[in-house]
Amino acid sequence: MTAAGEAIDRHSFSLAQYLICLKGIVWREALRFIHQRERFVSALVRPLVWLFIFAAGFRQVLGVSIIPPYETYILYEVYIAPGLIAMIQLFNGMQSSLTMVYDRETGGMRTLLVSPFPRWWLLLSKLLAGTLVSILQAYAFLLIAWFWDIEAPPLGYLTLLPALLLSGLMLGALGMLISSLIKQLENFAGVMNFVIFPMFFASSALYPLWRVKESSLLLYYVCEINPFTHATELIRFALYEQVSWVSLGVVLGCTLAFLFGAIVAYDPARGFLARRNAPAG
Repeated sequence: MTAAGEAIDRHSFSLAQYLICLKGIVWREALRFIHQRERFVSALVRPLVWLFIFAAGFRQVLGVSIIPPYETYILYEVYIAPGLIAMIQLFNGMQSSLTMVYDRETGGMRTLLVSPFPRWWLLLSKLLAGTLVSILQAYAFLLIAWFWDIEAPPLGYLTLLPALLLSGLMLGALGMLISSLIKQLENFAGVMNFVIFPMFFASSALYPLWRVKESSLLLYYVCEINPFTHATELIRFALYEQVSWVSLGVVLGCTLAFLFGAIVAYDPARGFLARRNAPAG
């Protein structure tokens, strides 16, 4: 068979074959998640510590006035709940990208990327699998928060799902893009801290932006351009059956930009990996 014929055969897959590929990658990620129970526990410990300890301590200091989407005064723990959900997805996105770095070092990534399926579909399937895991963790957190008297409108738990899917894709694509730049697994922890904590603290996850604006105008603008802020607000409004159109546009645009960057980065001909592994001279 000629090279042109092989190229056509490699990319002429049916929809059913694409779905089989997606199912295999999602199932692989699910098995990894099931076998790493500590990953599920650790994903919940961080937001629960903020909810049960920090929120209780700051309740009297950081009460929140009436701001959209809330229609009355709310307690501090009610305000930060959407931000903690977004934090779960942020950490999960970085955790998923950590597995990509690990697979690249152990050879698992090579097995995946030599598949005849298009590179963009393999990365998109991996991204979707990680996002589904983060959605499961988010709803587990909401279940625990419900026993802490943090409740949303019943329909809000359903309208939240598209927001979780989109925000999870954005944060997962960001982690995937970052993983393409990391050469060794040992360097990942420092990069995670450099990305996660500035994104989390310079956002509306822990305090409303009007309070930030009162204390520092510069920090307010940083929070405004932070994609994590808009992921948090998208989740916050969706949980109360509303849509933040500005946040929706920002999250959607960032998702496409991060995903395109990751696909280019993992491209064997044009990506960062190819340039980094190329022989000197």
